[in-house]
Amino acid sequence: MNAQPDGDGLLRENIYLKARVAQLTTDVADLSSEVDRLRQERERLHGRREARAPNPLGSGQ
Repeated sequence: MNAQPDGDGLLRENIYLKARVAQLTTDVADLSSEVDRLRQERERLHGRREARAPNPLGSGQ
């Protein structure tokens, strides 16, 4: 039995969904910032590894 939602129910659902969209939008922005931070950290560490002089005692010979 599919009853049509009443106006108050639709209004509450609309308010909830708008709040949820706002929260998820904030979460996406936070995650994007974290991805950028981790990418920069990876590039910094990767660049440091390449710039380091090779270890003469290492097995790279």
